[in-house]
Amino acid sequence: MIDVSYLYCGKASASVPHRYGEKVSCPECDKDETYPVSRAASLRRPIVVWNITKTCNLRCRHCYTDSGAGSYAGELRTEEALKVIEDLAFFEVPAVLFSGGEPLLRKDLFGLADSARARGIRTILSTNGSLISSEVAEKIRSAGFSYVGVSLDGLAAAHDRFRGVGGAFDQTLSGIRRLIAVGQKTGLRLTMTDSTMDQVDVIFDLIEKEGIRRVCFYHLVPSGRGKEIFCVKPGRIREKVDLIFERTETLLRKGYPVEVLTVDHHADGPYLYLKLKGKGDPRAEEVYRHLAWNGGGANSSGVGIACIDAEGDVHPDQFWSHYSLGSVRERKFGEIWSNPDEPLLEKLRHRRDFIRGRCEACRFFEACGGSLRVRAEIATGDVWASDPACYLTDEEIGL
Repeated sequence: MIDVSYLYCGKASASVPHRYGEKVSCPECDKDETYPVSRAASLRRPIVVWNITKTCNLRCRHCYTDSGAGSYAGELRTEEALKVIEDLAFFEVPAVLFSGGEPLLRKDLFGLADSARARGIRTILSTNGSLISSEVAEKIRSAGFSYVGVSLDGLAAAHDRFRGVGGAFDQTLSGIRRLIAVGQKTGLRLTMTDSTMDQVDVIFDLIEKEGIRRVCFYHLVPSGRGKEIFCVKPGRIREKVDLIFERTETLLRKGYPVEVLTVDHHADGPYLYLKLKGKGDPRAEEVYRHLAWNGGGANSSGVGIACIDAEGDVHPDQFWSHYSLGSVRERKFGEIWSNPDEPLLEKLRHRRDFIRGRCEACRFFEACGGSLRVRAEIATGDVWASDPACYLTDEEIGL
């Protein structure tokens, strides 16, 4: 994640210590659980994205789990999932993000979340928002979720088309309003594709209108059903990243306390640095040090991010479903994650030795880390090729 509101505009949040290794003070930090500061980003325990079910009431065009209606055989039973939570706590995982499919369709979700919280694990919910009645909103708040991320990919026509179900926008917006009404920390998530990129501007309008304080803009990773979507042209990505920077700055100058992040494209960090440097911003070099401490992709997949799928297989991240590191049905999560003989994990953790092409030669490697290796593999068949979504010019990266 690239914290635009902090790096570009200087607004701190409770997640800054985890992302950039720096203690901060801010109004939100007094109320929120603040992540501890790690000695090095490479030493952090992973945040686990747990796709607890493949069942979903929508059929989104970009779904990396290729989820849909109906039940799926082989998903972890409740007693198995509770054992996994014990293992995650023993391994000192800081947070679990419950995702799907649609996690609210799993009947034991709140029991699993309670178990995680009782063991000191921070819990996050990733949902399409369409099933959140007033009663469900209160259950989510009472369960102690630190944050609820709700997918919203534009206004009504764009969102419904992308999500594959008519009326989804109205249901999701109602769910968001109910979460806010009960005091649950809630934010939006938009995945930038050719059919949703033009919604970035209106999403900023919507968050201000609705009193939403957090928004994440995800770059497309064409995995699962998302392989049917062509990657956005780099030049167009750059235009929208510019817009995200501009709208964030405008909202914060107006005094609206928004937290804005971009996700799944670590080149956004060096680009943000170049924008600050071009403006003569005195914070530019400090921001670059934060980016270098974080390490971008080098400390993400296989290091700071892990995924457990509905059947219990562990992956380097949620987009790497075609590569299993092992099953939590057979070994503890910590044993799988710490296995020194797992070839992909070891290479991801020493990726500097293997990356080729523009990424290998890039002067910003320490801040970007070669971005997403799985996107390179999906596009080229080569894990170590350059990330095809990079929009930085040869001149900017030092070629």
